[in-house]
This record gives sequence, C-alpha cells and structure tokens, in this order.
Amino acid sequence: MTLTMEQPVVRQFQEAPPLQIKGFEYIEFYVGNAHQASHFYRTMYGFKPTAYAGPETGSRDRVSYLLEQGDIRLLLTSGLSSRSPIAKHVDSHGDGVKDIAFQVTDAVSAFDWTVKRGARPVHEPTVTEENNSYLIKASIETFGDTVHTFIQRESFDEDAVPSGRGLPYFVPLKSPPPVAMTGLKCVDHVAISVPQGELDKWVGFYREVMGFYQSHQEDVCTEYSAMNSKVVQSADDSIKFPIVEPAQGKRKSQVQEHIEFYGGAGVQHVAFMTDGIIDAVRKLRSNGNEFLRAPDSYYGMLQDRVHSIEEDLAMLRGLNILVDRDKWGYLMQIFTKPVQCRPTVFFEIIQRKLAKGFGAGNIKALFEANEREQALRGNL
Repeated sequence: MTLTMEQPVVRQFQEAPPLQIKGFEYIEFYVGNAHQASHFYRTMYGFKPTAYAGPETGSRDRVSYLLEQGDIRLLLTSGLSSRSPIAKHVDSHGDGVKDIAFQVTDAVSAFDWTVKRGARPVHEPTVTEENNSYLIKASIETFGDTVHTFIQRESFDEDAVPSGRGLPYFVPLKSPPPVAMTGLKCVDHVAISVPQGELDKWVGFYREVMGFYQSHQEDVCTEYSAMNSKVVQSADDSIKFPIVEPAQGKRKSQVQEHIEFYGGAGVQHVAFMTDGIIDAVRKLRSNGNEFLRAPDSYYGMLQDRVHSIEEDLAMLRGLNILVDRDKWGYLMQIFTKPVQCRPTVFFEIIQRKLAKGFGAGNIKALFEANEREQALRGNL
C-alpha cells in the first residue's frame, strides 16, 4: 500500500471550468464525545460505524468515526484538547455540523473557481494516495463557522478498494458492532438558519459563487412568530439547501431560537430520504427517537388538501407523519425534536412520491408544533 498524506496539488490548467457537483460526500459533525455520538447514531438511527481515525492512525489532534447507511455518510469528530479548534467550535455551538462535503469531478477546479468568485479558502487542494487510487480534497468557508469540502476520487485500478474511503488517517473498523438499519437512504436536503437580514446574502453566495439556482420561496407567519425562506439547488439538483431567516413577529421564532443557542448561522436540520417512511418512523420511535406532534386539527383537513394518496391516512395520523402535495406529486415528512441539549440541530425523515417541494403546506403546522416546544423551554 502506498499512502501519501495531504500532499499539495500542482495546478495543470489555465482556466477552471464551472463547478460540477455529483452529490453529498459526507456531513461532518463536531461533537463533544465522538465515541458516545457514534453509539447514539448507531442505536438511534441505524448508522453503521465503518472507519476510524485517531492518535493510533496518525490523527494526533482529533478522533473521528465514519458512519454509513445507504448513501449517507456522517463524520463525527472530537478534539483531544480544550485548546483545539474543534473543542472551541463545540463550546460555541454545541454538537453541530462543521463540514458539508461534496463529491465533485475536479476538486482543484472547484476550489479555484469558487475562490475566484469570492469564496474564502480554508484548505488548499491536497492529495491522498492509497491502493492504486487517490483522493483530492479542498475546502472553502461558507455561512457561520461552516465549510464546504470538495472531494474528488480517482482510481488506477477498477478493483482498488481504499480503506476508510480514502480519507486521510482513517482505517476500516475490523469488528464493528451490530446495527439494525432504519431504512434511511440518502441526504435529501440540508436546511440552514441565518440571522435576520442575511437570507438574500447567502442565496446570492450560492448563486454567484457556487453556481446554484433558486427553486422555491416561502414566507410563514403564525400568531406568534414568522420566518422567510428560499431554496437553492445545484445545477443537477443533487444538493438542496433551504435557507431560513427569522422575521418580525409577536414573539421569538424557532429560527431565532436556533441562531441564539447555536451562536450564529448554522445547519438547522438534515433531511434523510427513505423509500418507506411508515416502517422507518416505527423503527426510529422504537429506538427512542422523539418527534414533533402536529395539532389534531391538521389531520381533519388533510384529505381535502392532498386528495388521494396510496398510504392509509389513519396510519399516518397515528405516527404523526405530515403530508403535502405539489404539482409533481406528494411527499410525507416528520421532524425530530433537537438531538442534543441545546435546541439546535434536528432531523427530518422524508419520502417523496414524485414531489419536488419541501412541504410548504406543512410549514405552518411545523411552526406551531415548534412553538409549543419553545413555550415548554421558556423560549417563545
């Protein structure tokens, strides 16, 4: 095995082509205790730990676990010193998303193209070689303390299998603990909270720097709170970012609560796609997951709003799964309560039946459910 850690990449082109994204590579969480977090995501969500990086593998300042389910890859990383930037990130934000990494056709071009268009560089392109394959990665700053990493994988041998997915310092776990998967298939979208007045700024960033386009817009107002939202998507629609900002209301919105407890802009929730939401939610509930509850009145009007669907409405009501329809089809979705002590990051489980939207008809019901939780926390 030949392994070269973090070697600089020499540019061999004159002009970078447009950014070509192929999908999510991984989502990295900075957490207080990666060992415990790995256990949590394994037992609660059915993610399988597949690789590890730590002092024994050459990663001297951090410990990381790679967990996988379907096409979803989560990295859970903890610092080994209170002086570590990782520990400082956790101190400021609690457990939260640090890096949303993309699969790209050319990481060097992606980095140079976005920096040329105004992105701030974090890590210049570097290459890792292993088992007749190599990985090139580079990173840029984005909202808050979050970064985007561009990942390019190439192989000189079709049978080459990189250990730890080729990530520097990662080695495969030889005897991972048993996992009962929950049917989560891929990352559908990642929702971002930004301070009031910054929505258009970050929509502009993704349009002008990343080459995304705006696909949706939705403003929500309840009796107590409000928010504005817009969705940006990559050219091939593999990456979708709903971006939300608080709007003026009688009381504090859930978006403002997230920003205050997170300490600025950050990932509000990650949506996991499934092909069988009823079975997935049953498994997740049995594992101990808690979900937001919509008001009972929601289901009284559901039939008139969404018309005919394949699933049993009584079954959806019993599990508190929401349904929404757009001109392409319908979707079903449900939202967890925050998954750490701070009322910040939570997860969405979503199943699409051709729908391309994000549940606009459910947002008000979700807002009202969140307001009940905020009132219990004393934050409304």
